[in-house]
Order: sequence, then C-alpha cells, then structure tokens
Amino acid sequence: MACSLSSMWGPTLLLWMGLLLHCEAKVHTEIQTGPLYRVEGSQLFISCNVSGFKDEMAEKIFEFRVIKPARPNFEINIISTGEEDFGYASHQRRVLQNDISLIHVNPNSARFQIQNLLKDDEGDYDCKIKNTESTFDGTYSAITTVKVIDNSLSVSSSESATSLNYNQGETLTLTCQASSNTIQHTHLSFTWYLHKDEQSDAQPIISLDRYFTLSPGQGFEQRYQEGDISLDKLGEATYQLKMAQLEVSDQGKIYCQAQEWIQDPDRSWYMISQSQAEAVTLTVKAREVTDMSSLEVRMAAEQTTLEEGEELQLSCSIDTQNMEARFFTVVWLWRNIELARIGPTGVLAVKPSYSSREKEGELRVTRIQNQKNELRLKPVRTADQGEYGCRAWLEERDSNGAFTQGTTKDSSPLLITISSAESELSVTMQDVPTSVISVIQREKLRLVCKVGGSEGRLSVIWQRKPIAQTDLLFTKVISLNQDGVMETAAAFESRKVRAMRQAADVFVFELDEVTPSDSGVYQCTVTELKTNGKTHSQSQSASVTVNTIESLVKVSLINRHSEVTMGENVELVCNVKGPPVPSTLSWSVQTKGSSLNTIVTLVSDGSISWSGNQHQYQVKVRKQKNLVMYSLIIIGASYREAGSYQCLVSVFLENVYKKLTPSNEVSVTVRNPENKLALSFSPKILQSVNTDIQMNCKVSSSSSPSSLYAVTWLYLQGSVNKTILSSDQYAVVTFGDRVEQNDKQRISMKRKMGLIFELTIRQARLTDRGLYQCKVEEWLQGPRGDWYSLPAKFAQTNLNITEPENDLILDNKQQELKAREGDEVELRCNSSSGASGLYYKVTWFYAPSTSLSMNSSLVELDHTGLLTYPQNQELMGLQGRLHLSRPTQNIFYLRIQRAHESDSGNFWCQVEQYQPDDEGRWNQKASKSSGPITLTVLGPDAKLSLDIKDVEMNISKAENFDIPCHITQQSSDKAQFQVTWFWKKGTEPKRPIFIVYRNSTLQAISRKDTLKFSHPLPNEFTLTVLKPGSEDSGLYFCEVEEWLPSLSHGWKVAKRESGHLNVTVYAEGNIQASSECTSATLIVPFVVIVAILLLVIFVLVLKICKSSEGKKLPPSLWVDQHLMKDKEEL
Repeated sequence: MACSLSSMWGPTLLLWMGLLLHCEAKVHTEIQTGPLYRVEGSQLFISCNVSGFKDEMAEKIFEFRVIKPARPNFEINIISTGEEDFGYASHQRRVLQNDISLIHVNPNSARFQIQNLLKDDEGDYDCKIKNTESTFDGTYSAITTVKVIDNSLSVSSSESATSLNYNQGETLTLTCQASSNTIQHTHLSFTWYLHKDEQSDAQPIISLDRYFTLSPGQGFEQRYQEGDISLDKLGEATYQLKMAQLEVSDQGKIYCQAQEWIQDPDRSWYMISQSQAEAVTLTVKAREVTDMSSLEVRMAAEQTTLEEGEELQLSCSIDTQNMEARFFTVVWLWRNIELARIGPTGVLAVKPSYSSREKEGELRVTRIQNQKNELRLKPVRTADQGEYGCRAWLEERDSNGAFTQGTTKDSSPLLITISSAESELSVTMQDVPTSVISVIQREKLRLVCKVGGSEGRLSVIWQRKPIAQTDLLFTKVISLNQDGVMETAAAFESRKVRAMRQAADVFVFELDEVTPSDSGVYQCTVTELKTNGKTHSQSQSASVTVNTIESLVKVSLINRHSEVTMGENVELVCNVKGPPVPSTLSWSVQTKGSSLNTIVTLVSDGSISWSGNQHQYQVKVRKQKNLVMYSLIIIGASYREAGSYQCLVSVFLENVYKKLTPSNEVSVTVRNPENKLALSFSPKILQSVNTDIQMNCKVSSSSSPSSLYAVTWLYLQGSVNKTILSSDQYAVVTFGDRVEQNDKQRISMKRKMGLIFELTIRQARLTDRGLYQCKVEEWLQGPRGDWYSLPAKFAQTNLNITEPENDLILDNKQQELKAREGDEVELRCNSSSGASGLYYKVTWFYAPSTSLSMNSSLVELDHTGLLTYPQNQELMGLQGRLHLSRPTQNIFYLRIQRAHESDSGNFWCQVEQYQPDDEGRWNQKASKSSGPITLTVLGPDAKLSLDIKDVEMNISKAENFDIPCHITQQSSDKAQFQVTWFWKKGTEPKRPIFIVYRNSTLQAISRKDTLKFSHPLPNEFTLTVLKPGSEDSGLYFCEVEEWLPSLSHGWKVAKRESGHLNVTVYAEGNIQASSECTSATLIVPFVVIVAILLLVIFVLVLKICKSSEGKKLPPSLWVDQHLMKDKEEL
C-alpha cells in the first residue's frame, strides 16, 4: 500500500501544477478607475498593467484609443508601443511633437501621458493589449473615463508693496487669498515659501495640507512650536502668515502657493492645478542684544487737566549709562496704542490715525536732547483724553550701520483729562434711520454730517475703526480743512473716496465700491476755529455694515417640463436675483450611477466653456433689472440626459472666487414613447408525445419599423416562471439557468419572416405540457444613437401533449420460404401503428429445423438504435451472415447472406413499442410477435447418370479389351469424381480391381501389370486389360461417386453404376464368330477414340514446348499406354 500511495504523488503533483499554471495563464488587464477629473492645460497620466501571459518577461504591445462623448460609437486610435503610425491624424501630430507619449514602465506595464490636456481630450480611454500567443484566455482591454474641467484656481497677495523692511525681533504679517470655482469636491493645500538669494529652491515656511493639517517647513520647526510662526485661515479664502521675532535669516522673497487636489475613485489624491502669488522681498536688519537692566524711562506733563482747544505737552526722559554713545527709539502711547515714534537716528514716524493732525501741525514730536523727548498736541479734543505712556529701548549699531533692537522699557502712565469748552457747535449724522447703516458690497457708501451752532471756520475729518470698541483708535480716511483742501489717508489713496461740503453746514463722505472689510464705525469730527484762535470740535459716529454680494444673490432653478418623452426638448431656467455683479454660472448634472458633472460654464466676460458633448445642449441668457435668467436647453432628450440638474453661481470679488449656495435640484425624467407593440399567439396547441412542436409568437404591430426585438420564452411552473431561451436585441441566444443539458439539445428558437419568433421543442415529452409565455421587448434607437427598450409585452399558450393509442399490428400468418444453398434470403417483418412519436424495438428469433422447440434470439435493434447480437456459440455462423435493415419506421428486413442448408428452420420477429416518460425513462407501451416464417434451404440436385447399357464381348486370348466408364450427365461443373472398376465372375461377389480417386490418385488392387488407365475426356474414364487369359472372363463394370461442394456438410456424395461388360476370353480360333460379330460394332468407337487421342497428344506437345527451358518435367501418370503401378509405388 505504501508503494502505491507514493507512486500517486507524481501524477497528483503534476495535476496541481497544471491547474496552477492554467490559472496563472489567465490574462488580466487593469487601468486606473475613472472618472479622472483633470484641469485643462495640465498633464494627464494613465497607467495600464497586464498580467497572466505565459511569457512574463516578453515586452507586451500596448495600444491606447479614445471614445469621445460626441461620437460614442466611434473609437479613435491614439498611440501604440508596437506601431509608429498607429494613431489617427487627429492625434498623430501631437504624438510626433511628444505632447502624447506611451512609455513602457516594465514588460507588463505602460504609462500613457498627455503633456498639455485639451478640452477635446475628454472621453473614454481604452487600453488594449495585443495578444501574441496562440490562444485567448482572459481580458485584453480596460477602459477609464477622463473629464477635462476648467482651471479656476486663483491665488493673490493682499500686500501692495513689493518689498518690506523689518528689524530683527519684529513681527511680520502677510495675507494671501486662494479660492477655486471647481464644481467637483476638491481640497486646497496652502504653503508659504521663503526663497533666499543664496538658494536655488524655495523652502516652505509653513503649510496647510489638503487634510487641513499644519506643518512647519524644515528649519522652522522650533519657532513653530514656540508660537513665533503661525498660519491662520481667516474666512473662506484668506490665509495669514505671522512670523514673530524675525531673524536675519528670514530675509528673501516670500510668496504663497496654493494647490488644488481631487480624490480619484481609487481613493488616491491627485493635484489638478497649482498657482502662486507675486513674491514680496523681505529685508531684516540685525540687532545686538545688550544688557539694559539700568535703563530708566520717566514721563511728565505740564498739565494733566486741560480744556478743549488747549495744548497738551508731555516729556519723556531716558537715563542709562554712557548716554552720549547710545542710540534709542522712543514710542509715544495713548491708551497703550502707538501714536508716533522717533527712531535711533531721530526720524519721526506717526501712525495713520494721527498723520493728518501731524501734517496740520496739531501734533509735534521732537527730541530735545538724547535723553529727553517731547510730545505736543494742540488743540486737544475731548476724544484725546486718557492714559498716555512712553516706551523706549536701546538700538545697537553695527559696522554696517544696521541697528539691533534691545529690550523695551515703559514709563509709568499719566492720565490726561480734557474738558469741553463752551460752544454752540453741534454735529448730527443725517439719513441714519437705525443704529447701523447697511450697504451692499461694490456699492457706494454715503454719509452726511449736519453742523449746527457754528460761529467760526469749519474743517472736517472722516475717520474709521474696524469694530466698535473703545480701546481702538479711529484711523483717518479723508479730511477737508477750512480752506476746502481735501486730503486722503495713504491707505485710501487707491480707493474712490471723496469729502465734500455740500452746503455751509453739510459735509458729505462718499466711498465707492465698498467691500466687506470696509465695515466698521465711521466718525465725522467737525472742528470750529474761532476768531480768538480757540477751536472746538464735535464728533458723531455711525456703524456701517457692508453686506456681501453672495449673501444677497439668490439662485433658483425651475423646469418648464420636468417629464418629457424621448426626443423632446427640455428647457431649464436658472434665475439669479440680486445686484449686478460679475459672476460665473455653471450647469451641472448628476445622472444615475455617476458623480456631479459640469455641462457648461458661462463666464462674466462672455466666454463659454463646454465640458463633454455640447451638441446636445444650448444656452441662452436674458437680463432684467436685478435678475439674470440663464436657460439650458436639452435638444432631443434621451436617457443620457435624465438626471438631477443644478446651476451653480460664483462671484469673483477681490481676487477671490466666492461660491454662492447652489440652486435647488431639478429632476429631468425621460419617458418612453407610447408602446404600440402587440403580439399574436395561438392560445392552445395540441400535439402528440415524441413529435416536434413549433410555437410561433408573432409581432402584429410595433412602435417603429426599425425596431429591434428581445424575445424570451418562459415556462410557467406554478408561481415561478422558468426561462427557457432568450434572444437579445442583437439575436444572441442564451439558455435559462435552470434548463437541463439534455433539454438544450431538444430546444431551439429562430426568427422567421414577418416578425415571427418560433420556439421548437423536438421529441416532445409529457413533462413539456403546460403554459408557455412569449415575452417580447421592443428596442428603439434614441436621439444619441443609443438603443433603449420599451416595457415588455407578454403572450401565452397552453401546450397539451397526448399519448398515442396502442394499435400495434403485426402479420401473424405463417409463411413458407424455400431457397437454394448460397442464395441471399430476405425475411420481412411488417408492423403498422396509427400513433406517432413512438420508438420501436425489434428482435428476430430462430428455431432450427432439427429442433423446432428450441428457439433463440438472433439479433436485436432496440428503440435507441443500438444493434446487438445475443451470444450463442451454435448460431455464430448464422449471425455473421445476417444483415438487418429498416427502410421505414415500421418495416424491418432480415437478410441471410449465402444461405446454408443448416439455416433451415422457423424465423419470426417480435416488435416492442417504447415511449419516454417525464424524466426521460423509457416505458414499454406494446409488444407483439409475428407469425413464423418456415425457411427451407435446398442443397444441390444429384443429376449423375452413367451409360448403363450391357455389352457382351468375346475375345481371344492375349487380345486387349477396354472397360469404358462414360458419365452421361453430372450435377455440377464443380463436381469431382471417384471411379472404381469391379470384376465379378459367376456367383462370386464383385471385387474392385482399380480405383481413380478425386485427387487423381490411382490404385490398382489386382492384376497390377495387366491394367492401363486412360481419361480421354472429362466425362470418360477407360480401363484397359492387357493380354487377358481365360481366367479373366467375367462381368466388368464401373461405379462413380460424384462429390459436390456443400456449405453445410462440406462435400456431398452421389453414386451410380454403369452397365455390365460380359467378357469371354477364348483360346485361338474359337472367337471368330464373336469377333466378326463385334468387329463391326467396335470400328466406330475405335475411330473416335483415336481422333481424341491424337488431339490430346497434340495439346500436350504444345504445352511441353512452351514450358521447356532446360526444365525436365517429372513423368506423368496420365500419358497413354502407361502401365499402372501399385499405389504404394506411386
């Protein structure tokens, strides 16, 4: 047993290896899953991999094709790794320019690349592998979809200056805006870069990736952890960089960069666009750290209580070691807010909120000595009261003249109180119905101040602070002095701002194209200059809110026809209500099983960007006051256009895309045209079992003459419908899942002329009866060339299968048949039946004539067509000569070839009817036997006859005499003879004297030397007695045995005797009378015999001459006159 088990390991291992190799040989092609959204003008990469080829190391031939939306049934060749001129002309030029390439990554992988993606490149890309093997096994093609969208990424810097100068240790703040108008779900990543002069590449300072995770750049990690570097996202699109404690190494060009990312269906992220703002050059002055522990800062005021219009005078004293050799920076503070500063070189810098008063001479900041600084403010206003302070720090100067800031030191604060002078001056803000003035973005802000009780010359200053908080200073926007001279603050020089005196007591402020950042508290301060030189001021403020346009613009979508018939037009109207503003509108659709896709984008400058197939859409724009109506018209709607539609609007303000809330979704449903399909089907069909059944389902009316049809034949089993056969609209026929294999050979379907669909069931069974249903789907061609189906129509019929009646009839008459041995005998068995669809089994039986009671089966032809011969040793000879034929269904012939005598006997046939049941089993329906056929086979007739005439002969002693043996008739030419001569004397019994056997052997029994044999003719035998004596007298005659060939017995013998020759031998002289008597009778035979002998001799001489070539023939026993010898000597 162990030996046999071990011997099985080899074949088993080979079997598993063969299965493994077969599995590995299955070819599988993979491509990136789509849809892949890419931006126009960017690069496109598509990887294609194949596995399963037998020769993995052989370099495969990759081919790329594209199917564009405008022509969904047309495939365009692009590029191949095997053929240089593979691409069509539309792409071959780009291939030659290396704009399109296909490169092998390894033998089983290739990468398709487009350097500059065009809008027209959108479509389905097919990667095909050329099969170089002898067989096909697997998939050699894979398809992915590419969508080309517009590049809407916008990045801009809020910094107007192109270069900035900072001191080491100060804080840098920069702002950038980044936004995108892409409809698809995308993420933005944002990075601030520093490009140093001595470096070739920029290094990231800090970045916000697409997962909204902050990461400091290399070299900035420690400062990020300490909080000196931060990136804040302000609002939807503003990114602010803050760098505290600037270092000299921070010098260089700083810019922001944004990247737009989209997630592909394989869950990987892909960067579709990238943009950066203009760089700002940053210079950082170095400083040296000095010990300032002994620095003292003191502040004093001449008066701490003042009236409006008087002068405020403050002094700030600084004391430290070696004052004369030191440099200082002094900063004046009001309510801890910087007013002005004097740098180490004595340069004055005034903050914007006090710059106008400094220019008008109201504010003066001076350095009297190195250690003493003064601030003078005249005239003061009640708004100027509060705590004032002084801050100072040492500045260390290096050899290059650059200063480095030291540690700051603050003085103790001083509280200044300012009381209002007596005056009738009053200021009110007109046209302010509520506490907050609302204005729409990009519109004009207009404020009016009404002055009352004035006695002197008036001036006005308009100021603003971002939010209504008392701890912030108002910043000057614009002013108008007593002489009507208008002065604009530096921050508003690029803005359309105006200050006007509409009347003597009315001041107007106007700011065009306001933005949300212009929101805040606006203050109108009017100053009265009296003739005595005193001034009085009054202020009035109002809160202003700038409403964003996106908050005011409303988008709604309506559909005039939500459900249309295939081929009809659909119009969708997108209403954009709100103030006029440059906007971009995109139409999008989400069809069943797909993501949101852009159809078309309409830009404010009038340009239109189509995505996909533009031939099936039209756009229309109508404008009214505060209303723009965008129409999207679907031309000849099909199922492709069915889905949920949306319009999306974005406005581009302040270099930022601001997406408005998408419109409501409107569903477009495309319904089928009226279904005019009608079927005609015979309600009942009656057929017999085992017959072929045809069921015809006819289309009597259709919706279109060019329709295609999908037909399904169903068999109803209770509440379950069993699919038998189905043919799709392209006539591809498939069997149902539950159809047995043997039934598949019986069932077929075809389409006939006149829209007739025929189901054929061959050799119908009883189980085939029941309800059959014909299901027909009509397919119509839509406006885009696609085929779509209408609801199916059904027709059914009841199939009834009947069993045939048992009316089997056989001929029972007894028949007799005679034949000669060797003839061909035909036995017939005729049956008749009125039933159809039955199968017959026939058996032939045989009883030999020697024993009619013993019968055996000779041959069987069963109902399945199987021919068998039952084993019977005694009948093998007869079975080998049988031939069974069936010229018709009910007639069976049995032929006996070369009949033998032993074949005689009785023959009869037995016929059985069979019919298959529901499960395919055969059941016998009837059985009958025919009457016997008696066959007699006759052997050959015995026709042997001899010359029987008696003759008397008297001869003298020593005179020879002949004993003739003449055969006058023989049974057959094939007969062989044995001749025996007898002699009888008196009453003695006959004695044989000479025998000639069948094989030409001669035997002399007595008188050996006195006998001579001759055979002159085929039917004549002669024995001559030489020199007889008286003792040779007696009766002589011959006996002939005729041997005939027999098929049954081998040889058959017939015997006949000739007439007697009475011979009397006399001594000399006693025979005259008899001699004279006999001489006359013997002369005629003698002449005939001599002639025959001469003829025989002549023939023998001719044969001897022809065959003699030095060859010596042996002596012949047939030569005349040859003396007979004993049989033993022969």
